[in-house]
Parts: sequence; structure tokens; C-alpha cells
Amino acid sequence: MDRIRIHGGRALNGTIPISGAKNAALPLMIASLLTEEKLILENVPRLADVGLLQYILGNHGVDITVAGKRAGDEENAGQTFELSAKNIVDTTAPYHLVSKMRASFWVIGPLLARMGEAKVSLPGGCAIGTRPVDFHLDVLRALGGEIEISEGYVIAKAKNGLRGAKISFPKVSVGATHAALLTASLAKGESVIENAAREPEIKDVADCLIAMGSTIEGAGTSTIRVQGRDKLNGARHSVLPDRIETGTYAMAVAMTGGDVMLAGARDDLLVAALDTLRGTGTKITMTNEGLRVSRNGSGIVPVDVTTEPFPGFPTDLQAQFMALMSRAKGTSRIRETIFENRFMHVQELARLGANISLDGETAIVQGVEKLKGAPVMATDLRAWRNHGPPRLSSRPWLRAAGAEARPLRRLDRAGNRLIRV
Repeated sequence: MDRIRIHGGRALNGTIPISGAKNAALPLMIASLLTEEKLILENVPRLADVGLLQYILGNHGVDITVAGKRAGDEENAGQTFELSAKNIVDTTAPYHLVSKMRASFWVIGPLLARMGEAKVSLPGGCAIGTRPVDFHLDVLRALGGEIEISEGYVIAKAKNGLRGAKISFPKVSVGATHAALLTASLAKGESVIENAAREPEIKDVADCLIAMGSTIEGAGTSTIRVQGRDKLNGARHSVLPDRIETGTYAMAVAMTGGDVMLAGARDDLLVAALDTLRGTGTKITMTNEGLRVSRNGSGIVPVDVTTEPFPGFPTDLQAQFMALMSRAKGTSRIRETIFENRFMHVQELARLGANISLDGETAIVQGVEKLKGAPVMATDLRAWRNHGPPRLSSRPWLRAAGAEARPLRRLDRAGNRLIRV
């Protein structure tokens, strides 16, 4: 178990470079399975999930060269991946790999589309609620795939290839929309994806597929049209900045006070969250360098919010916003509509002195004057926001807080990491 000891009570000041978005980088890496040519991805974030997907793709025969790890490289900048899937050597994704990361299940569509077969383990569970793969399988069936589930594996076949089809999701799903985009790119004819997710990461993946030779219209809207191709070519693409990381740091500044430049961030990727944050009394300005976020120490204004699919307020920022509202001058209400178990952080915030009560899918937050340190457990990866080793972009966060970069590597006698904020 990883432990971090935090000494709080200081304003944040400085510059934090924003990483590439994980939710775009992972499907973009999987897109390499669609072509025999080289796919070059820039601004790939330094995350444990990215490293795991490297290993999973390598198991299928993808050769991956990574730049950005050599001595003298900027440690906080994104990496450049060169992925070559010229020879697929294995169409099976085993349980011991897929169980570690749900997104790895997405390899099933590209493998089926290109190789005519795939055998992929069903993914493991998720602490924040039920996240079935039914929509993913519906996509494969709609495109002509034959699906069998046996002993925990999905066995998919398409002897005569996949064909374009109408795909209508009963509920918006980012993962299933990614899967549909990737798979339909090699299906014969036109595919129409209805009730598609509109997240910026969807459009980013579509932009890359277009550069690879696919014809896609409507990405970023609820209806996407894909003209399938027999083959896709290689391309070069830069991963868009991570909007959830941007929002997390912005809320940290709003809570502590200070003045921080979020280098490389884009305000168009999280308009609803930034508008909500401005309502709390936080100043946010878009510049040529990125987003500048500041709060002069005045009281935090309470704001009600409801999580919604993009372009609404992101569920992935709900926990961070609740922490901010725990210090507001009054009462706020936070309604979670995306995941049924997304309030597990409430009892942990209560250990710090927060005053929060639950009424169904709504958390009622009564702001308090001060929070106090206490041992807490992070059960939701979004409430935790630690991407695990070898993530290095937490170091500039330490510098912005006025701390040295080295404490992340130093342990106290109890084995805690020391971070001074």
C-alpha cells in the first residue's frame, strides 16, 4: 500500500505543466493495432496505465519505441511513442493482463477488425460502480462479429470481415464510443454511431484516425459517421492536454489560495467546470502559456453542481469539488448522476472535519472554517488522483507548493512519503 504524508496549510504558487490526457492516450495507443505502418504519438503521459498498456500491446506483437526517457530530457514533458504493429503475433489478451486495467479490453475491436478473430478476457470490477462491457459487445455484433463468452473470455470472430452498421447506444458511454470508432474504421461501408459520447478525448481519437486515412464526421457530437477503410496508414498525432488533471490542480489553487499557471491547459476542454469554479470566487484566465488560476484568500462561495456527460460538469472532478466545497462559506449540494458508488470519499473527508450528509444521489456540504489532518483511505482513483509510478508530473506540483522536488522519494520512519504543502 502506498502512503503519502501531507503537511498542508500553504498557498500554491508557481507553474505546473499539464500532462497529455490518459483517456485519449490509451485508445490512441490501441489504434496502432489498426495499421501495419508506424503510428507516432506525442505528449503521451507518464502513467502506470500507459506502461501496462505498452506491455499488453507488446504481447500482441506491437513494437514500441519510447523517446523522452534519456538523460537530459525534460522529466515533466510528455513522451513520444513510436508504435509499429506490422506483425500481430497473438490475438489473445489474457486475464492476468486485462484484469489490471479495464481499457485493455478495447483491443478486442481492432484485433477482430484487422485479424478476423480475437480472444480477450473479461475485465475485472470497478470500485466506483458497475461498468459492464455489454455495449462493447453490442458494437461487435452490430458490425457482424460472432461473439461467444466462455470461461471468462470473449471469443470474437469475423471470417468475412466486419461491415458498417447503425450503432445506437441506450446510454452514453465514452469507452463504448471509443470502441465503436476504432472498430468501424476497418469495417466495410458506413457506420453511424448514435447517442455517442461527446468528450474531447473522443474527438482527439477521431482526429488521429482521420490522419491515418479514416473518414469520420461528427466527432464531438452525438452522431458520428465513419466510412470504413480496407487499410489505414501511419500518422503522427499529439495527445490533447488532460482536462481532469487541469481541473484538479485548479481546484487545489481555489482551495488553498495562491497563483498558479497550468502550462499547456486549454479552457475549451472543461468549460462547465471552469464556469463553476469561477462561481466560487476563483479567478481563471486563458493565456498563450495556458490557464492562470488564482484566489486571493477571500472566502470560497458555495456553488451547487450536478455531474453530467460532456459538456456538463465531469464526474471525475466531483470528489475534488466536494473537497473545495467543504471549505465554502455556506451550504452546497453536489448531485452525482453518472456512477452509483461515487461518494465513498465522503466518510474520508469527514475524518478531516468536513460536514457532509448524503441524501440519495445528492451530497449536502456545509462548509467549515478549517479542516484538520487525519489518516484517510483513497478508495476511488478519481478522489485520489495519484496515477502511480512512474508519474513525474507531481514534482512541479511540489515546486508550485513551495516544496522541494525530492521529498517524494524520501520516506519517514513509518514508510510514508513526505510532501509539504
